[in-house]
Amino acid sequence: METAALGEASTNGDMFFQLGMMYSTGASVDADYVSAHKWFNLAALNGNSDAIRLRREIAGLMSESEIATAQRAARAWLGR
Repeated sequence: METAALGEASTNGDMFFQLGMMYSTGASVDADYVSAHKWFNLAALNGNSDAIRLRREIAGLMSESEIATAQRAARAWLGR
């Protein structure tokens, strides 16, 4: 699902948000807070205010190391 959605996600902050929701809830994918944080971060950068709130909530469930990993993944995705 993720790779199919990436084409649209690159131009649509709402799609980033949906990917974050998928990973945070385990809908259609294994739940993964690092991936959820990455996608919420990218959605937030694209102006999605709900993503800002949910990224903060997810971060409360993560270690500092996991947050750093998610941030690196978001930067890597932006630099691709």
